[in-house]
Amino acid sequence: MKAAVIVFPGSNCDRDAAVALQEATGETPAMVWHGDAELPKTDLIVLPGGFSYGDYLRSGAMAAHSPVMREVVRRARAGTPVLGICNGFQILTEARLLPGVLMRNASLKFICKDVHLKVERDDTLFTRGYEKGEVVKFAIAHKDGSYFADDDTIARLEGEGRVAFRYCDPVGRVTPDANPNSSRSNIAGIYNESRTVLGMMPHPERMADRALGGTDGATMFKGLVESLAA
Repeated sequence: MKAAVIVFPGSNCDRDAAVALQEATGETPAMVWHGDAELPKTDLIVLPGGFSYGDYLRSGAMAAHSPVMREVVRRARAGTPVLGICNGFQILTEARLLPGVLMRNASLKFICKDVHLKVERDDTLFTRGYEKGEVVKFAIAHKDGSYFADDDTIARLEGEGRVAFRYCDPVGRVTPDANPNSSRSNIAGIYNESRTVLGMMPHPERMADRALGGTDGATMFKGLVESLAA
């Protein structure tokens, strides 16, 4: 499986994502600069976490107009899987590949800690390694991570099974106290209509090695390899 990681000025998780991908695939992913107008042939595109363009204007707003994003959008609409993590999720919403916006955390503070997530479905490219309803532990590190969309959009996401993960407590209860940023419906990640694009605020690449505190994130990357090899 060939993967590409897009690198923006201000990305700080691009190498983390690359390491996780290399561990899962056995191949070094292509590191593609934001200013490039072309992408190599690839089976997966990853938009990593960080603070692209210093989060000026809105988080992800400037990065969504980088030259490479025209090709990312084209590939995504043609069916190439895209994974946007944290700032990558923000970029996906700004590029209109996913609905909604990521707003300032309710606390108005940067939050960096481990959180628990409930896996909403296990039949997608990104979640085949998990079981529906399984509780996993990922890390978060964001200040603009509160997912917001209007009532109609939330209803559509729920009705079409496009919620990927929800913030929950360690035993899987989806409660306000388990929601670190006041995202609507405790949403931590969503899919596009075809479920080939996933945007999520938590970082699977930061839970891809026991030395980092867990391997729940490695399961996602290994599942992706199996899905794309099938």
